[in-house]
Amino acid sequence: MSKLKFLADENFNGRILRGLLRRNPDLDVLRVQDTEVAEADDPVMLEWAAQSGRILLTHDVNTVTKYVYERIAEGKPMPGVFEIKRSMPIGLAIEQLLIVIVASFEGEWENQIQ
Repeated sequence: MSKLKFLADENFNGRILRGLLRRNPDLDVLRVQDTEVAEADDPVMLEWAAQSGRILLTHDVNTVTKYVYERIAEGKPMPGVFEIKRSMPIGLAIEQLLIVIVASFEGEWENQIQ
């Protein structure tokens, strides 16, 4: 079982999260809105994710990536980011995420955007 931890950004599709948890109830995933950084700017959210060792799940391919690359260039920790296109069918997103989660090891996605 994967020991990866995740943080879903505030606009991440709740149906994908529910599907992931239905298929893998032991998955360690938090929603940003359930943390003290709810409604914070992206850099604050990314810092919180990094300090918590959580890979970010996002649909925001326009702004989050800019801040992630800035963090990496500055040598700041970044456990990773999984970007899921909003146009991807929900079932396919769930399946692909589950495959990656099960097949991954801790630290594998550090400083990467997938």
